[in-house]
Amino acid sequence: MTRDLEEIFPIWGMEQDCIFSRQGDMTLAFRAVLPEIFTLSAEQYEILHQAWVRALQVLPYPAIIHKQDWFVERRYRESFERSGEFLESANRLHFNERPFLGHDCLVFVTAKARGRQASSSAWSSLIRPSLVPVQLLDEKHLHRFRDCVEQFSRILSGTGLISLEILEAKDLLSNEKKAGWLERYCFLTRDPNLPVVADLGMRDGLRIGGQQCQIFTLSDPDSLPPWVGPRVDLDQYSTEQSVFSVGFASCLGQLLPCNHIYNQFIFLDEPGKMLKDLERKRLRLQSLSLYSRGNGIARDAIAQFLDEAITHQRMPVRAHFNVMIWAPDEERLGESRNLVATAFAGMNAAIRQESLGAAQIYWAAIPGNAADFPMNDSFITFADHSLCLLNPESGPRSSTGNKGMRLASRLDGRPLWVDLSDEPLSRGLISNRNKFILGPSGSGKSFFTNHMVRSYYDQGAHIVLVDIGHSYQGLCQLLGGSYFTYSQGRPFRFNPFLRSVEIREDPESRESLKALLMALWKKEDEAFNRAEYIALSGALQSYEIYLEGNPQVFPCFNSFYEFLLEDFRKENAPAGSRQVDLDNFLYVLRPYYRGGEFDYLLNSPAQEDLLNQRLIVFELDYIKDHPILLPVVTIIIMEVFIHKMRMLPGIRKIILIEEAWKAIAREGMGQYIRYLFKTVRKYFGEAVVVTQEVEDILDSPVVRQAILNNADCKILLDHSRYLNRFDPIRKLLGLTAQQQAEVLSLNLARDPGAPYREVFISLGAGFSRVYRTEVSPEEYLVYTTEEKEKVAVRALTGAFGGDLEKAVFELARRKRLARLEGIPESSYAN
Repeated sequence: MTRDLEEIFPIWGMEQDCIFSRQGDMTLAFRAVLPEIFTLSAEQYEILHQAWVRALQVLPYPAIIHKQDWFVERRYRESFERSGEFLESANRLHFNERPFLGHDCLVFVTAKARGRQASSSAWSSLIRPSLVPVQLLDEKHLHRFRDCVEQFSRILSGTGLISLEILEAKDLLSNEKKAGWLERYCFLTRDPNLPVVADLGMRDGLRIGGQQCQIFTLSDPDSLPPWVGPRVDLDQYSTEQSVFSVGFASCLGQLLPCNHIYNQFIFLDEPGKMLKDLERKRLRLQSLSLYSRGNGIARDAIAQFLDEAITHQRMPVRAHFNVMIWAPDEERLGESRNLVATAFAGMNAAIRQESLGAAQIYWAAIPGNAADFPMNDSFITFADHSLCLLNPESGPRSSTGNKGMRLASRLDGRPLWVDLSDEPLSRGLISNRNKFILGPSGSGKSFFTNHMVRSYYDQGAHIVLVDIGHSYQGLCQLLGGSYFTYSQGRPFRFNPFLRSVEIREDPESRESLKALLMALWKKEDEAFNRAEYIALSGALQSYEIYLEGNPQVFPCFNSFYEFLLEDFRKENAPAGSRQVDLDNFLYVLRPYYRGGEFDYLLNSPAQEDLLNQRLIVFELDYIKDHPILLPVVTIIIMEVFIHKMRMLPGIRKIILIEEAWKAIAREGMGQYIRYLFKTVRKYFGEAVVVTQEVEDILDSPVVRQAILNNADCKILLDHSRYLNRFDPIRKLLGLTAQQQAEVLSLNLARDPGAPYREVFISLGAGFSRVYRTEVSPEEYLVYTTEEKEKVAVRALTGAFGGDLEKAVFELARRKRLARLEGIPESSYAN
């Protein structure tokens, strides 16, 4: 027998955003935004659970909570409308069409019509011959109901962990262009922008259009888990030193990787009435206990339930939970069925496939029709127990506006945009944009940092990078940046005296030049007095006047030295000589003058336009232990960045100091790092320090006092080698127990052959996440530190006439072909 759906459809319509059924029930619908999975601590799970308990207590009787979680397989769609540079375009192709499990959560609060008969499998609107409203609802009753539901919503939203947004008629009802939630549920519409009308078949199993459906229920006390709680340990991410929490029912939610809907029903009735009904049932079982041992056991169970309800003031409710899966063919349906069976087994519940009552259960889960649920498929429990079976979490979310750097979800590899700077600052999570990156050797630290630098560069930032180890040479070459490295045949050449008028008049620039000359004159442990400082200031001021009057003189250290030797000595003798030993100054700085050992250092005939160069890399590997060159180069680097800070308003400026910070601090230049971390935020800037050894943190006062106290963003890579000695790091970085569990979980459940490594990111004290660092093969080849791959890149670059982009493109093509042909290859991530 066939029937027109319109004839039996249980929803009458909507008024004031409230769904009215044909039986007089009214429902308010919400879209819920749940916490991201793998982000809640054990305490937060308890807070969320208790909020649900309090929220239920404000609802009127009889009422129904119907929580419907949709998990639908989707594919990530990249936009190719806008152009992008080489690596960004390669990443778009790499992630395009990647599958992931999308999630939507709906919460329906239903007030049953007064005097409405309870439904059962044999008494459902689906099989009744007619639908006649039993009563009309007065407006006052509607207002009282809305007030109670508003309190319900405020209690849940007040936790800061979940938010509820009321669904309006335009969201629930369909139009010519978009399917509403009512239609989407009835026909399992995956894309709301492509409405589809399908047939419903219920004779030989549940069929919706071309989809075969099956429903698995938790509706019998015998099938329930032996114990429940707000959370459970996730063994694959837990260690001996840390416990990683996940929601108790998450295995039926985000962790069930197939198309499914998880329906959760909680039926509220007058507690006194429910307890009286149970007492009558207990008495009946008492009288029948002589005839059956099972009756005696059931009697004792009910008595224990009643004692606990009265003694501890527990709220009795009825509940039902079901998972509905669908697939176009039996093979895929069988795969999903096996996944559901595994999920039920994971929570120690007995799986039960609904057959006879599947149609009525499906029908009752129509938004707004929960009052039509067959109550013989529900069980009595306490409210706090039933709430443990709610799905508490959702999938990961990108930052608003799709800005920041592209990372990926650790659960399914879905691309995510993660803003580490602006959005956290606007939300109050951080008070500065500075960053501290810690990762042992081989953890993927340089790989992540390369990716972060490239992301900021694509968004218009100016970046000054100080490194030891040549980790950024490939990126700098590809982006056309300036790469400074020291060698015998090509030493560093600067000219801090060759400056524009704007820079020359900048007080910070003058102070940097004074600091440079003082560093050349005095040893690290040798102090200078006030008179020497004033004399040096006067010398620089006189030199600038001298240059203005002698335009033929080329500004450099040579001409400055000659000016001091002749003109300045004559003008200031003998008064200045009594305060400052000018001969000593000239003697100490003689190696930097023409013919001296370091005469190339400060006398470059031409100065690059570093102010407008957006990527500058200083490689200090060869001079990291040099007592003279390192301090000089350090000050010049700092001056370059300070110029950018002062002269580029409104443009993001980043200084990133890799392992070089240890050498800089050792040579007495730690004050520059302290200055940068405290001041750079005022100029739309960020200071980033990267290190790999835990001892570096513990031993360096620069890190402890300046960097850690002024870096609200902390990024940690794999610390599995410090599993048994992580506590000092946790205390030093101020990590919570939850954050420690997240750090120690890095890469524990990673596929060894997968092209990613995981990274932990915390923003302030209240936000932390674990992401995948995954990039395209092209970007990987630019960053790789594997010697064989670096050699291959260099060789092919030479073959292409020095074109790194063509070489990387060709090698990436070969890698893809090798993977398709099943040829083993190394992992994509360091």
